[in-house]
Amino acid sequence: MSKIRRLRRVKILATLGPASQDPAVVKRLVQAGVDVFRINMSHTSHDMLQERVQTIRALEKEIGHPIGILADLQGPKLRVGQFADGGVDLPSGAHFILDADKTPGDHTRVHLPHPEILSALRPGHTVLIDDGKVRLHVSEVSKGRAVCMVDVAGRISNRKGVSLPDTEIPVSAMTEKDRSDLDAALHEGVDWIAVSFVQRADDIAEVKKIVRGRASVLAKIEKPQAIARLDEILEISDALMVARGDLGVEMPVEKVPGLQKRITRAARRLGKPVVVATQMLESMITSPVPTRAEVSDVATAVFEGADAVMLSAESAAGQYPVEAVAMMNRIAEEVETDPVFRAVINAQRVAPEATGADAIAVAARDVAETLDLKAVIAWTTSGSTAFRIARERPQPPVLALTPNRNTARKLTLVWGVHPVVTKDASDLDDMAARACKFSNREGFSKEGDRVIIVAGVPFGTPGATNMVRIAFTGSER
Repeated sequence: MSKIRRLRRVKILATLGPASQDPAVVKRLVQAGVDVFRINMSHTSHDMLQERVQTIRALEKEIGHPIGILADLQGPKLRVGQFADGGVDLPSGAHFILDADKTPGDHTRVHLPHPEILSALRPGHTVLIDDGKVRLHVSEVSKGRAVCMVDVAGRISNRKGVSLPDTEIPVSAMTEKDRSDLDAALHEGVDWIAVSFVQRADDIAEVKKIVRGRASVLAKIEKPQAIARLDEILEISDALMVARGDLGVEMPVEKVPGLQKRITRAARRLGKPVVVATQMLESMITSPVPTRAEVSDVATAVFEGADAVMLSAESAAGQYPVEAVAMMNRIAEEVETDPVFRAVINAQRVAPEATGADAIAVAARDVAETLDLKAVIAWTTSGSTAFRIARERPQPPVLALTPNRNTARKLTLVWGVHPVVTKDASDLDDMAARACKFSNREGFSKEGDRVIIVAGVPFGTPGATNMVRIAFTGSER
């Protein structure tokens, strides 16, 4: 397999599943453009997790380039209980009761096996069943039961999901299954942990306490409660995901595009990666080509400067997983060469933080673009230098050199960053010489080109970004 050298800045995240678990298909997906693989723990046993991680790590070794792995925790799945006849049709205007009685349900009531929800519901709260296909509102509550009115008629059958856009659920985003899955994911050495149904910053803090720096933690934004606390969630998270599927169930769908822009820009302002996900090329589950609207949707996320765009069922269970990745890759490459792209990206720039590291990142971008340098090369131990430079969305590509393989894998999710694992620099001359060597070797420059190097001195000190240097990449240096 030839050396991985992407011609785009945005990263592609693809979900593994039945359609893509074969090692040969995984290899083709990377060739087509995948930078990070998502493993959905809702549908993955611990044995399957181990097998998929081993497949990815073996491929990583074969191609000599880092591949990121994200384990997506299921989170609390709220569902109704069972019905005596398997389900009921609810007419508009009917009364329907959610209660703590485990008896099979009928046309008047059903068990809701979540006592914490029954105690949190209040009159006026909306209850959505089966992704919002049936809509109720609470009219009366008492201990162990909530009387609801049917606003949107439809059928409710066994174990259908429940969404509560108005209700703050007094439970952790981590279930016992999630704790077990998290331990397994950390044991396998995944790079990113995605936390589902985040409501508050404490949900992320709880996961980080368990993770203890062994992986980075991404908050999935899919509930109105998370939107209301976006700043505090973003502050504690390492990255965000705009999880448009559940977000579009719990909030009016017409609000989702604006929220996507708001979340993307908020994350970029703090220099934290943001992933846009759900239904990006949905029709490619069964079709070899996407709709024009889907192409526009992916292009919009790229124009906004999202760090990554994600495929779910398209790559996990679809008939055309490799084609979907290749299509996403082509869309991204086309957008990023459009004359409008750079103007849009530059218009979103924000003032740097008042720190030396941020000032140097901005200076490196300005110098690189003014002098039309071939690459911005960051020596980084923890990845923070590369994160800061990526926040500036420089025109030249960012080459991150790190002695830490885990850091390199983490950076596979970050906009414009091409990570390479190498031993740390021993002195300033070694820093410049090897930065130039890797720039040429990885295809960013050729002999005689100029690059800019960003590093922290003393070497190996995380977060100590404090110097820049312009260098020639050939013997003329």
